[in-house]
Amino acid sequence: MSPRPHACLTQHLVWRRLQRGQLEFLWSLAGALGLVLGHPFDTVKVRLQTQTTYRGIIDCMVKTYRHESLLGFFKGMSFPIASIAMVNSVLFGVYSNTLLALTATSHRERRAQPPSYIHVFIAGCIGGFVQVYCLAPFDLIKVRLQNQTEPRARPPGSPPPRYRGPVHCAVSIFQEEGPRGLFRGAWALTLRDTPTMGIYFVTYEWLCRQSTRDGQDPSPARVLVAGGFAGIASWAVATPLDVIKSRLQMAGLKRGAYRGVLDCMVSSARQEGLGVFFRGLTINSARAFPVNAVTFLSYEYLLRSWG
Repeated sequence: MSPRPHACLTQHLVWRRLQRGQLEFLWSLAGALGLVLGHPFDTVKVRLQTQTTYRGIIDCMVKTYRHESLLGFFKGMSFPIASIAMVNSVLFGVYSNTLLALTATSHRERRAQPPSYIHVFIAGCIGGFVQVYCLAPFDLIKVRLQNQTEPRARPPGSPPPRYRGPVHCAVSIFQEEGPRGLFRGAWALTLRDTPTMGIYFVTYEWLCRQSTRDGQDPSPARVLVAGGFAGIASWAVATPLDVIKSRLQMAGLKRGAYRGVLDCMVSSARQEGLGVFFRGLTINSARAFPVNAVTFLSYEYLLRSWG
C-alpha cells in the first residue's frame, strides 16, 4: 500500500527544513571560520588606525606578539563570532530581497536575465545601510577590546585592563556613555558601508559575468576569485572612512576628542597628513580576499540549495 499523499508531503517538508537548518549551520560555520582567519589581521589594522606607537604592519605584529603573545591578535573576537551569522544574514538577505523587488526575478532566473548593475548597486547599498544597525554595537566593543594592549599575565601591582571582556565592555559603555554610546561611530560606519556594499556586489556580479557563459552559474573557483576581489575593491573604497570610524569609536574614552565625522577627518589630516586615511589598506586587502571568497561561496551554495 503506497503512503498517503499528505504523509509524503509532510515528510518532504520536514526533510527540507532539516536540510535548510544544516545549510544555515554551514553558513554560520563558514562565516565564523572566515572571521577567525581574518581577525588577527583586523586587530593589527585597528591598532594601526587608532594608535601612533607602531611604525608599520610588521612592527605592530612583532610588538603585539612579544607583549601579549599570540592571544593578543584575537582580542575582541567573541562578539563578532556570535553575531557574524546574523550580520551576514541581514546583509545578504536584504540584498537578495531588494534585488527581487527591483527585478521581479528569482536567483535562478537572474543568470538568464541578469539584473542591471544599477539595481545591483542599489540593492547592495540598502543591504549595507540596514546591516549597520546590527553591526555597530558589536563592532564598537570589538574595537575597544582590540585596543587593550595589556599582557594577559600582568606583573604584580600593574593596573588591570579597562574592560574584563565583551560583556563587561558593553555594560561599562552603557553606564558611562549611555545607550547612544553603544552606537558611537555608527554614522561613519553608515557612510562607509552604504556605498561600499553597493560597490562590493557590483564588483562580484561583474567578475562573475565576465568569467561565465550567459545563462550558466559560475563555478566554485570563479565564485571564490570574484568574491575575493570584490572584498579587496570594497575595502579600497572603505578604508578612509574605516579609519574615521575606528577613531570615533575610541574617542569615547577621551571626552571631547572629536565633535563628529568631519572634525575627525580634518583633525587627523592636519596632525598626520592625508596618508592617515589609508592606514590598514594593505592588511585590509590581504584579509579581504580569503574572508569574502568563502562568504560568497557559502552564499551561492545556499541560494542554489534553497532554489
